[in-house]
Amino acid sequence: MALTRRQREVLDVIREFIEANGYSPSLEEIGGTLGLSSVATVHKHITHLVEKGFVRRVWNQNRSIELAEDNRGQALDLPLVGTIAAGNPLEALPTTETITVPADMVAGRGRTFVLKIQGESMIGEQIREGDYVIIEARQVARDGETVVALVDGSDATLKRIYREGATVRLQPSHPTMAAIVVAAERVKVQGVVVGLIRKY
Repeated sequence: MALTRRQREVLDVIREFIEANGYSPSLEEIGGTLGLSSVATVHKHITHLVEKGFVRRVWNQNRSIELAEDNRGQALDLPLVGTIAAGNPLEALPTTETITVPADMVAGRGRTFVLKIQGESMIGEQIREGDYVIIEARQVARDGETVVALVDGSDATLKRIYREGATVRLQPSHPTMAAIVVAAERVKVQGVVVGLIRKY
């Protein structure tokens, strides 16, 4: 499962502390390094790291955090390049953030990036508002694939694509939303969805 930027920072602090000292840091030491005054906040991040399999807790010890060795080096940062509509098309909004994802989600693929979802038109595919989709950048997609489509050179949307003669149908996955049908030359595929990340 993917890590948030803060979870990645907590994991890096734990790893660096263990490498330097031979034992794990306390929650207070992790918080102090990252400028977090609340131990409860640090505890929450550690709990997420445990749930995602990056660290484990050894109970009945003061310094109870261990790295899950088999996860080292198996995550990477992808650029979060903007927000995309899973609804009516809207202009993609650029950002400068990165999202940490499991390396096996993008292994063997070309250039990949992440987009944040706005809207509910792909709810039938379990793609929800606030989710992050991993996109393989390519201009060719098979019928039925979920794509980032650019309409009229400016409006980006996330839909399933179907070519129907001289037109392209961009199909939502929502019972009350209609497909977008436009002339094929008005649509350019920017990439294809290859993964989904949901933050809790």
